[in-house]
Amino acid sequence: MFDKEILEKYDPQGMHKVYDRWPQIAKDACESDLETIDFKDIDHVVFSGMGGSGTIGDLFSSILSKTDIHTTVVKGYVLPKTVDENTLVVITSVSGDTVETLSTLESASKKNCNIICFSSGGMIESFCIKNNIQFRKIPKIHSPRASFPNFVYSILKTLNSIIPIDKQEIIQSISLLENISQKISSTNLSETNPSLDLATCINGVPVIYYPWGLHAAAIRFKNSLQENAKTHVIVEDIIESGHNGIVSWEKPSGMVPVIIQGTDDHIKTKERWKLMHQYFDENNINYKEIFSVDGGILSKILCLIYLLDYSSIYYAVRLGIDPSPIKSIDFIKKRL
Repeated sequence: MFDKEILEKYDPQGMHKVYDRWPQIAKDACESDLETIDFKDIDHVVFSGMGGSGTIGDLFSSILSKTDIHTTVVKGYVLPKTVDENTLVVITSVSGDTVETLSTLESASKKNCNIICFSSGGMIESFCIKNNIQFRKIPKIHSPRASFPNFVYSILKTLNSIIPIDKQEIIQSISLLENISQKISSTNLSETNPSLDLATCINGVPVIYYPWGLHAAAIRFKNSLQENAKTHVIVEDIIESGHNGIVSWEKPSGMVPVIIQGTDDHIKTKERWKLMHQYFDENNINYKEIFSVDGGILSKILCLIYLLDYSSIYYAVRLGIDPSPIKSIDFIKKRL
C-alpha cells in the first residue's frame, strides 16, 4: 500500500512536493529577468560541476554534441589544458561552496578564457564579485538535486547564443514536463504512475543500461538512487556492455536490469537492444524498460530525468528511507 500519508511520513522535508512543481519551476526560470550574454567566437565549452551540477554539464554536452562546438565536462579539480581564449568555462554549483568547482574557477580566472558562474551564492559569488567575473544567482529550491530545472532553464536563457535550443523546443519541453507530471506526481499514487511502477520493480542493485545520447539521464538516475534511496547502483553503456558487462549475468545475482531507451536511437543501438532483450528473455532475467518521450534532445533527457528522479523518491519511501538527508556527503564535505 502506497498512499500520501506514507509518502509524507518518510519524506517529511517535502522533496516530492518540489518535484510536483518542476514544470512550473522550469517555466518561471524561462520567464525570469536574467540577462543573456552573447559570447563570441567560442569553439570549446567546459562545464564544471559536481553531482547534480555535473548532470547539467552532461545534459548540455549532449545538446552541443550536435554542433561544431567541442565540449568537456569536468567533475573534479582540473581544467583541460586546451582551455584558451576561444573557450567558455561554465561554472555551476548550486550551493556555491563546492570545493572542486571552486578550484576550477580559480584556475580559469588565471587563464585567458571566458567564464560565467551559476550558483545560489556562497564562495563562488564572492569570488566572482571580487574578480569581476560574470555571475548569475539562481535560488536553491530544497536541495541541489531538486533545483535541477531551475538551473537548467536559467542557464538556457542566459547562454542562448551558445546552446542551440530554439524557443519552440524549450516551450515543447515544458509542455512535456507538464504531461509527465500528471502521470508521476503525488496526485497519482496509483498503478498507472510509471515512476511508482518502476520503484516497485527495483530490488537488489539496479543495473542501468543506456544509449550514448541519453547518458545524462542514466548517470543522473544513478546519482538520485544513491542520494535518495541510499542504494548501490551500476550504470552500463549498452554498446560497451556487450564487450564486458553482459558476462556478469552468467552468474545468478540479485541485480535488476533497467533499460533506458530513446524513441529514435541509432539503428545499431536498436539492434543491440534487440539482442539484449533476447539474451535476458532466454536466460529468464527480468528487466524493466523505460522509454524517452518523442521530441528534441532537451525534452528527451529532461523528461527522463523527471520520471527517474521521482522514481528514486518513491523507491526511498518504499524502503522507509527519508530521501533528503545526505549524511555521508556531509561527512566528506566537512573534512575537505
